[in-house]
Amino acid sequence: MNSPVREAEEKGLQVLKEFREFAMKGNVVDLAVGVIIGAAFGGIVTSLVGDIIMPIIGAITGGLDFSNYFTGLSKSVTATNLADAKKQGAVLAWGSFLTLTLNFIIIAFVLFIVIRFMNQMKRKDEAAPEPSKPTRQEELLTEIRDLLKKA
Repeated sequence: MNSPVREAEEKGLQVLKEFREFAMKGNVVDLAVGVIIGAAFGGIVTSLVGDIIMPIIGAITGGLDFSNYFTGLSKSVTATNLADAKKQGAVLAWGSFLTLTLNFIIIAFVLFIVIRFMNQMKRKDEAAPEPSKPTRQEELLTEIRDLLKKA
């Protein structure tokens, strides 16, 4: 007769074993790696947009900073920058939306380029001809040569 404690321990160990098997499956590990790389990639793209692309667009357009564009939705909003305007009341921060949309387009384009490059590399690997298998005649000739070497 098993004690209730012993049965609970066995069930706990079984659940732990099943979880370990699930967590170590290739798809779960690949997904975890993808999420981590995606988070790092998001930081790079945010920096690319905020530190490189938007300043260039700002220089071309005469110093425009889209992230600070907004429309006040109440008469109490009199501030000239977004942070102060949000403190005064409701605002429609369309400049921030425009910046985030631009971030999305850049991320989508960069991912498209990366996936396109990977697909091209994959096609090259698939297109590489495998060494041809020797014909039956060549196999027989090889066997004869080997037998003659032994003799």
